[in-house]
Amino acid sequence: MPKQAATESHRNPSPGPSRGLVLLLVTIFGVGGGISCAGCAKAADPVVEHGAPTATGPGAANGTGANGTAANESAGGGVAEPVQPQAPQPAVGPAPVHGYRVLAEFTHDFRSFTQGLVFAEGQLYESAGKYAASDLRRVDLVTGEVLERRRLAGNYFAEGLAAVGERLIQLTWQNGKAFVYDRTTFEKIGEFPLAGEGWGLTYDGERLILSDGTEYLRFLDPETFAQLGTVRVTDDGRPIQRINELEFVRGEVWANIWQTNRIARIDPQTGRVNSWVDLTGIIDVNPVLVGGEPQNVLNGIAFEPITQQLYVTGKNWPKLFQIEVVE
Repeated sequence: MPKQAATESHRNPSPGPSRGLVLLLVTIFGVGGGISCAGCAKAADPVVEHGAPTATGPGAANGTGANGTAANESAGGGVAEPVQPQAPQPAVGPAPVHGYRVLAEFTHDFRSFTQGLVFAEGQLYESAGKYAASDLRRVDLVTGEVLERRRLAGNYFAEGLAAVGERLIQLTWQNGKAFVYDRTTFEKIGEFPLAGEGWGLTYDGERLILSDGTEYLRFLDPETFAQLGTVRVTDDGRPIQRINELEFVRGEVWANIWQTNRIARIDPQTGRVNSWVDLTGIIDVNPVLVGGEPQNVLNGIAFEPITQQLYVTGKNWPKLFQIEVVE
């Protein structure tokens, strides 16, 4: 069961990336602090392993890459045309910054370089990245135990993850494709091409929403994967780049910003950042550096519609936290 944590409040913490963070559980505004685990998998279930094809191609033996090296700012994502220029949104003043209060903590697999996190019918699914270490997994929320895993070939670097009905859709970073799995069996049932890079992925009930590390979000048809449109993300007219893992939460797109402690709450219609949640100080860990940049940073957001709670994790974090937002 979760260890009850101190309820110290952090209001509007100072901006900028911290030297460490941990997997955390977040409660949306107004949601109570109790831990609910409706539909969680039983910790006693054995891990179900699914194999991967033989690794070939560049990067097969390299353990770093997409968000495992310095971010590539080139536009990407989607199947069809490049990003169309958009008129900048008028400045309306910077978005407010909210703090947080920790309510409880859980265990997370510190070996997972978390790239995607999503709930479907009470089950928690995670996409773990890095070359020769990427996989798709079903995870016990309370214990952190990996209950089922499908490994990717060593030349693939897994990225964002979304659930669409009975399917799971997993991006890759620079491999130019995404994979489609049966959510129950974990069998691969399809794939589709990606133009450019894949970073984060979520589903708003009608469209897939994809990030590629730039200031743009792309909207894709969930059946044909054709690109439907784009929106440029800004705060007070300033473009927000390095948009990473995504989750659709009550009409907003919640987004990690690579190598920062903040989550952007984005209006998907206008691209404006409605507000920020700053998670500075949630944990103190020694940074893991690649190319001089920290890697074990905040990443991974999953909204549980049954309990109305939001879960957040980080790359190679050993814990999860449940928090509530403090305005």
